[in-house]
Amino acid sequence: MKEFIIESNDSGQRIDKFIIKALPELPKSMMFKLFRKKEIKLNGKPCSISVMLKEGDNVKIYVKDEFLKREINLSFLDADYNIDIVYEDDNIIIADKPTGISVHSDDTNNHDNMINRILCYLYKKNIYSPYDENTFSPALCNRLDKNTCGIVICAKNFQSLKELNRAIRENQVIKKYHCITVKPLPSPMGILTAYHKKMPNGNIVRISDTVMEGYKKIVTKYRVIKQYPELTLAEIELVTGRTHQIRAHLSHIGSPILGDGKYGIPEINKKYKCFIQTLCAYSVEFNFEQDSFLSYLNGKTFRCAVPYFEHKYLR
Repeated sequence: MKEFIIESNDSGQRIDKFIIKALPELPKSMMFKLFRKKEIKLNGKPCSISVMLKEGDNVKIYVKDEFLKREINLSFLDADYNIDIVYEDDNIIIADKPTGISVHSDDTNNHDNMINRILCYLYKKNIYSPYDENTFSPALCNRLDKNTCGIVICAKNFQSLKELNRAIRENQVIKKYHCITVKPLPSPMGILTAYHKKMPNGNIVRISDTVMEGYKKIVTKYRVIKQYPELTLAEIELVTGRTHQIRAHLSHIGSPILGDGKYGIPEINKKYKCFIQTLCAYSVEFNFEQDSFLSYLNGKTFRCAVPYFEHKYLR
C-alpha cells in the first residue's frame, strides 16, 4: 500500500493524472482496474477516476510493492547553475537563455539544458528538492529554439504553471523578439497573416498565403527599430506562437533572418560569417485577469540583456 498526502503542488488535478505521475511504474490498465475494484481510496473512501484533488487530501493505493518504485532523478545537478535571472519571486523565474543551449533534454546524454540549469539553481538555493515533492517539478512555460537566445519563463509551483499556461493560450502574455533581417521589411510596421504547417519529415515548416489542408493561421506583428544600409533591426511580436513562426514567416515575405540555416540566404550568411539565427526573445509582458493570483505582474515589462548580435553585426 502507498499513501500520499496531497501538497499544494499536487492540488487542482485529477486523481488519475496524479497517480500516473506519482507511480510511473504502474501500468494504466492496472490503475483502471484498481479504481474498478475500489482499491484506490480518497480520504478513506472509494472515489471516481476524475475526482479533483485538494491540498490535505489523503490518497491510498492498495497495490503490490513492485509498482511502487519511484526513482529520484538528480541528473539536473550535472547542469551549470549560473543562470542570468531577469526576474524572480515565489511563483516564477524569468531567465535569459544563451544561444546554443536547448530548453529541454534532447536525444543525447547532455544534461546541461535550460530547465536543468534552473532546477540546479533552485536546488542549490534550497528552494526545490525532488525529495519533497510527490509529482511536481518546476517547468518552463515557453519554448525557444536551441540557437534562439532570450527570455524563458519558469513556474516554480503547480498553480503558477497552470495559470501561466492558461494565460499563454489566451494571449495574455505578450512576447516580443529582436532580430536582424537581410532584406528590408515591407513597411516601418505591420501585421502579417499567413498559414503554417509543420512538415512530417524533418524539423521544418511551410508557409502559405492561402488556406490549405493541414495549415493553421499565423499572425506576426513587426516594427522596424532601425534600418541599416544592408540589414534591418526589427522587433517582432507573436500573436500566434507556432514552430519556427518568426523565422519561416519573415523568410516567406522575402526578409529572412541573418544567420538562419533553415530559412535564410546562405550567400548572405556566408558574407557576414553568421551561421546562427540572429533572433532573441527580448521582452515579455503579462496581462493576467484581474482576479488572478499572478495579476501583481500586470503592466510590468521584463527585458533581457541586449543580444550579442546587435553589437556584432550592426554598426
